[in-house]
Amino acid sequence: MSAAVPFDTAAAMFLGLEARYAGTGKAALGRLDRETKTWVDISWDALAADVRALAGFLVARGVQPGDRVAVLSENRPEWPTADLAAQIIGAVNVGIYPTLPAPQVAAILRDSGAVAVVASTAIQVRKAVASLAECPEVRVVVAMSAPKGGETERVVTWQTALAEGRAAGRGAEVQARAETVTPGDLSALIYTSGTTGEPKGVRMTHRNLTANVLAVHERIAVAETDSVLSFLPLSHAFERTTGYMTLLSGGGQIVYAESTDTVARDLPEVRPTILVSVPRLFEKIHAAVVKAASEGGPVKQRVFDWAVGVGTAVAAERRAGREPGVLLRAQHAVATRLVFQTLHDKMGGRIRFAVSGGAALPASVGTFFEAAGVKVIEGYGLSETAPVLAANPYDAPRVGTVGHVFPDVTVAIRDLHSGRILGEIEGRSYPSGLTTGAGEILARGASVMEGYWNKPEATAEVFDAQGWFRTGDVGRFEDGYLRITDRIKHMIVTKGGKNVYPGPIEERLSASPLVDQVLVVGEAREFLTALIVPDVDALAAAAAAGGWTVPADPNDAPEAVALFTALAREQAREAASHEKVRDVRLVAEPFSVDNGLLTPTMKPRRALIEGRYAGLVDDMYTVEA
Repeated sequence: MSAAVPFDTAAAMFLGLEARYAGTGKAALGRLDRETKTWVDISWDALAADVRALAGFLVARGVQPGDRVAVLSENRPEWPTADLAAQIIGAVNVGIYPTLPAPQVAAILRDSGAVAVVASTAIQVRKAVASLAECPEVRVVVAMSAPKGGETERVVTWQTALAEGRAAGRGAEVQARAETVTPGDLSALIYTSGTTGEPKGVRMTHRNLTANVLAVHERIAVAETDSVLSFLPLSHAFERTTGYMTLLSGGGQIVYAESTDTVARDLPEVRPTILVSVPRLFEKIHAAVVKAASEGGPVKQRVFDWAVGVGTAVAAERRAGREPGVLLRAQHAVATRLVFQTLHDKMGGRIRFAVSGGAALPASVGTFFEAAGVKVIEGYGLSETAPVLAANPYDAPRVGTVGHVFPDVTVAIRDLHSGRILGEIEGRSYPSGLTTGAGEILARGASVMEGYWNKPEATAEVFDAQGWFRTGDVGRFEDGYLRITDRIKHMIVTKGGKNVYPGPIEERLSASPLVDQVLVVGEAREFLTALIVPDVDALAAAAAAGGWTVPADPNDAPEAVALFTALAREQAREAASHEKVRDVRLVAEPFSVDNGLLTPTMKPRRALIEGRYAGLVDDMYTVEA
């Protein structure tokens, strides 16, 4: 059975699922028991009991409809428990990335006016407690880990909160509130991860979120037998909608990874049927498979290349609506046994499909997974659109695009120069043959936010006079499929006045196994250059083959610089003159969330990266390329 009875609020979703699965023993969530090192199911009965207990506690502590309840936590069962408890009493979830430092946590608590905080580890609890002095609105911190200094009136443990909630006798009030939540009520404040400027609170109503969840169900079937390994931050709209509300409302099970660092180990243990991720994971898997083939010698490399060719041919036949012939099917069976089975096993062996979002999936990576028999559905959206605006159809994905516009939203392309609408598609009646030129992507519909919290000027900037939400992305329609080019704000204007979008160039460079990360530079410069983070293992292998070593700063090895310079020139061979990368410098430390060069959703902070490596950048423009 797929998606439940219709629902138009998160509260109604919970009530319907609670009633459906009461007494059945159906697993809702799952987690790793760190003591026994075994994966443990959490039934719907157990989840519902904890949700109602925490809801009773919040009501007893004075939390009113519309009040904000912050969740400062990694992905774990307590996150949806806290969220659902807030939803059924009409409160508003404020998800906070656990990677944020204490001052930013306090800033979000102040901006949102949160009255309660649910925090996870000792580190997160310290951040929450430290904010109390400057956030007087916060009445209570619920600590999943024992707080330093013990419990106080404003700081209680998770177990104490549940016990107080069960003893409070607020069950009838909780039920009454749940039944009176309306679609227009505020459900969540989703703070943008902030590649530039300060984070903004996106105001998401119950209508916004549930419309998007139901649209996902309409396009991509989720069954009661499905499960997902959850590791993307629940504070972000992508995981909240696709990896949480969609799976839960479809009757599937959400199993929480031990941590973001253990995903590769957890996958074959949990054996999920659906994988939701950002492109980074798929890129890493692809790079590891390619590396293993290249290191296996000429014979293994030829077998690998043959298998990919066979898989690509099979995928092409199926995209065309045809079943592969007998010979091709037999070849594909051999290719799977010799090459692709290892990939499937590493992913658990049960993946029905994977979903990629949050950034563009390199076409070479998408093509590889398609050839390997792993269906990767690439989608597109923003926090402001709940988030999915488009996704590839399950039966007819087109690699390199983000697919068809979703139900209940309309997407348009507006020329960047004339302001003329080049074409628009409404998700329930899209013209399959529509093709347009490139322009800014606009959106309106049920899942588009009402505005930013406490920021009327910022809200006015992103909505035009006709009510279109301006995404800030550039794209075009190709035969009814949406293709994304890049962010408008990422556009580089060279000294010669040429407009260049770095995204496609970075994607081409990243296709090399030698490249881990790349950032193209060139604003107000004579030509383009690039900062490249090499793949450590691939560079070491190249060095060993060439009889040289990799120093701590790879720029000190002329062979390494020459290797990547040649790569850039090879990738630029067919590019326009102003789109050629003419020089490179190497960066030893990967861009990461921990060093502040990636947002919590793994997007590069371009200005910060350029600033941190200004010396390398300047060197590329003072030494002849």
